[in-house]
Amino acid sequence: MSRFTLRPCHQGDFTTIWTIINDGASAYRGIVPPDCLRDPYMSAEELSHELASGVHFWGCEDKGALVGVMGLQDVADVTLIRHAYVRTDYQKQGAGAELLSHLRGMTVRPLLIGTWAAAHWAIRFYQRHGFLVVTPEEKERLLRRYWNIPDRQIETSVVLTGQFPLPSDG
Repeated sequence: MSRFTLRPCHQGDFTTIWTIINDGASAYRGIVPPDCLRDPYMSAEELSHELASGVHFWGCEDKGALVGVMGLQDVADVTLIRHAYVRTDYQKQGAGAELLSHLRGMTVRPLLIGTWAAAHWAIRFYQRHGFLVVTPEEKERLLRRYWNIPDRQIETSVVLTGQFPLPSDG
């Protein structure tokens, strides 16, 4: 039996989601190119935009407190894992793994994850859970098709998938 409880997040969780994202993203300092980082990492306005664009967050609770979040977003013919973060004091305790496993089971569509290429710990986490890094050419195509991110972020990111074959452009 897990110590964690998973649940869909709601509007009342907004501030906690925002806090968890920015706390978890502190791991990027000194890793991700400085021109790609801001403080805070995600503004409240950006989080509002993500929610309005269809990102549905799920939360991981311990003793009634939200300790991790992970979003799902259906875009065209795929589902994206978006903004997967666990509070720094809860990392490496299974919260992210439980969220990923749960969300993975919620879709039958191809599942894609984008993350910073320099975030080797994140890439290893997804690989331990059966995801594979796509080729640089596929990465570019997928990021341009399914994400709305700047060119610099495309240059410095990777895409992982848990399902093959990948969607085609056709």
